[in-house]
Amino acid sequence: MADIPEEGNITEELRKLANIATDMQLSSKMRTQAINQLRDIGSHEALLIMLNLAANDKLNVDERDLALKKAREIVKKSPR
Repeated sequence: MADIPEEGNITEELRKLANIATDMQLSSKMRTQAINQLRDIGSHEALLIMLNLAANDKLNVDERDLALKKAREIVKKSPR
């Protein structure tokens, strides 16, 4: 199971995507797609999940780096 932040309004969709992104039984392609979908959502809660994914040492380095890259994209898109 993913380490999902307790704060904020974490929807069921975000929980499912976080669980997919951390499920090592699934293919790397599916986990990557979940990370991209979290980026597309772009909410503050999605950003928190992405940062948790980047810090998750159970994921491979490429997936962690992708999560951090996509988190940066969310930050850049957010209003100032």
